[in-house]
Amino acid sequence: MTLPDYQSVCQAAHQIAGYAYRTAVIESPALNRYLGTNIYFKCEHMQVIGAFKFRGAFNAISKLSEQQLQQGVLTYSSGNHGQAVAMAAKILQANATIVMPNNAPKAKLAGVNKLDAKVVLYDPFTENREQVAAELDPDGNMALIPPYNHIDVISGQGTSALELLTDYPNIEQLLTPCGGGGLLSGSALAASGMNPHCEVYGVEPKIADDAKQSLAKGEIISIDYPDTIADGVRTLALGKLTFAVIKKEVTDIVTVSEDAIKTATSILVSHMKQLVEPSAVLGLAALLEGSVRPKSHVGIILSGGNADMESLISLIKSHPSVI
Repeated sequence: MTLPDYQSVCQAAHQIAGYAYRTAVIESPALNRYLGTNIYFKCEHMQVIGAFKFRGAFNAISKLSEQQLQQGVLTYSSGNHGQAVAMAAKILQANATIVMPNNAPKAKLAGVNKLDAKVVLYDPFTENREQVAAELDPDGNMALIPPYNHIDVISGQGTSALELLTDYPNIEQLLTPCGGGGLLSGSALAASGMNPHCEVYGVEPKIADDAKQSLAKGEIISIDYPDTIADGVRTLALGKLTFAVIKKEVTDIVTVSEDAIKTATSILVSHMKQLVEPSAVLGLAALLEGSVRPKSHVGIILSGGNADMESLISLIKSHPSVI
């Protein structure tokens, strides 16, 4: 099994240059005082399509041949990766088919539809998305671009951490959300080349802790579809590629409560004025809840901002910012 590495992340950075944004990094003096550390937030909610997913999707699709592009691309996604594939395909003039759960956030579903992709809905509680995708393309003519278990996707996702660590080489800990492990494994590879002493933590909801279980047991553990507010990390299991990288490069995987996720979201939206989705704030939730004891300089990747406004407003009302 060939794995991505630091060099493939660097190559991806060149591949996506001019298409993906080099997103901003922001700080909050008040939050730094509250937590007793210096936090650098990498704003991937300001990325193309509002999530880091564009990096990996574009890196992968841009490497397809002209014939592959003409035959179209296929993926399955809870939302952000679907939007990323749809946008990359549109830029590269390929047709895209996106398999999405029927309970996907309205904002993410609308985002895919606006990009002229074909959307196929499935029931995540009774159907398997990989099987649904396979049935749509039984002859395998379309290029399958999975959300995380793909060398070029992982490498592309790692470019966010590559940028962050280039701008802030003093970062001692890097925290990223963990669903299927694409962002986490790519970030760990970037850290291994940029700053091998930097600790890398994946953060997932307690009710969606398949990655933590997998790391503890040394094998991929699959769980039932998790009903977490962090819809972007509702994956059932890590991929073979992401798990292999995580075992080798990641310091640890920690979990956070739903309440901590809501509080962290409220802080980012109300106090810092950043329109983020709950999946994006897992790193901050880990610091708030004490799942990670912070060192002096901490990097957190805010993975996306495609939230339903009604749900976000309701969340903020019920969990006011503690800052």
